Amino acid sequence: MTDRVEEVLARAAAPIEASPDELRAMAGSRAVLSATTTEVYGTTRGFGPLAAYPADPDPRRQGLGLVSHLAVGQGEPLSPGVTRTMVWLRLRSMALGHSAVDPALWVALADQWNAGFTPVVPREGSLSASGDLVPLAHAALAAGGSGTELAWHDDAQVRAAGRLRALGLSPVVWEARTALAFVNGSSASLAQTLHNHRTLRASVRLAAAATARIVTLLGADPAPYGEPLSRVRNQPGQRSVAAWIRAALPPDGVRADSRPLQERYSLRCAPQVLGAVLDQLDAQGTILSREADGCTDNPVIVDGDVHHGGNFHAAPVALATEAHAVCAHQVALLMERQLALLIDPTVNGGLPPMLTPAPGAASGLAGVQIAAASHLARLRQLAHPASTTTIPANLENQDHTPLALNGANAVADMLERVRWIAGSLLVAVNQHTHLRPAATTGLWARLRAAIGPLDGDRPLAAAVRDAAALGLPEEG
Repeated sequence: MTDRVEEVLARAAAPIEASPDELRAMAGSRAVLSATTTEVYGTTRGFGPLAAYPADPDPRRQGLGLVSHLAVGQGEPLSPGVTRTMVWLRLRSMALGHSAVDPALWVALADQWNAGFTPVVPREGSLSASGDLVPLAHAALAAGGSGTELAWHDDAQVRAAGRLRALGLSPVVWEARTALAFVNGSSASLAQTLHNHRTLRASVRLAAAATARIVTLLGADPAPYGEPLSRVRNQPGQRSVAAWIRAALPPDGVRADSRPLQERYSLRCAPQVLGAVLDQLDAQGTILSREADGCTDNPVIVDGDVHHGGNFHAAPVALATEAHAVCAHQVALLMERQLALLIDPTVNGGLPPMLTPAPGAASGLAGVQIAAASHLARLRQLAHPASTTTIPANLENQDHTPLALNGANAVADMLERVRWIAGSLLVAVNQHTHLRPAATTGLWARLRAAIGPLDGDRPLAAAVRDAAALGLPEEG
């Protein structure tokens, strides 16, 4: 399957430069706007319900006022990687030539981005309705060198104005149309969702690898992962996952131990579960990549005319991120159930309960599973669809809001718990190998070297984190 999201993220990590055609398109739409004699939202008229009133005659005051009143975000910041993707998405949308932005201002923003300037952007406060106005406003103020805003310098947060000076960059000077084009899009929610998508896809690969390892350790029947079963089911995701599992099984076959005729669903149905997630990711990846290549703004210049509408509404992103939430739960549930299987002496191949060599005197992985169950429960709380929590705002102007960034932030929190559950499962797989040695290569060899055998009870919080970092590395 083509990973369209990975293609977008790869483009978003490369230097950005407008082509001559894009610069001409930006200048052309700017000329159309300048020649327009009718009222234009945000340029000759105010913002939101205040479009009934004239705009400030000074476009710089109008633009600065827009981004200033929207800088009300709270909470932890978006990660630097997500923020850089967010700004890149705004620049790509503006470069399409439908937003009537100032080309010189676009170039100045691109110069900042290419130099590594990365604003600190609070992640809470967006309705994702007229775009992600609040987080993008913080990014805009930082780009303008506002004394209230911060920027990233490695892992530290420093004053944005000072960071610009250190990079030899000038602050941008916003004017009304370009300021509106910068904040008026789905780029914050889309950026977080793109990064969530990448992590979720990686978790599917890890879950498939863990399934193959468990099958190998238990001597389970590999038939459920055979090509014939997947072929007749006719689902491409299942075929891919089954092939990944088969490829991770020992080349000389799985040891034929005495096992039930049919394993628990968490083992036997892994291709069906993980394959369904993979198919959903493929479908959502198409939607997200289209969003990344589209123009999310209002108004827009198309075929020489100004068109007012709602291209900033992030409903496509909101529904995609809600699919991600359901998928994240499926992966987490599968891994937590596989953890339960490994510590159960009735099905774990005859090893002691909780995978402790001294049951009673020691409790082994009991605490690890207790915590994993809590992580799964919390993950389920976070999975509630954000778009069903819409609250009208802005004098009823924004009376249908998708809450896409709220949803994407919730999925990011869910995926943190997926990591913890994955780490818990990997600790159990590793302990199984310590109790019953098996050939180890790749990830399994790294785990064995990093996490020693559990001969007696000891704190395992760090082991879970270390295992999670080995299985699902954090984005840089």
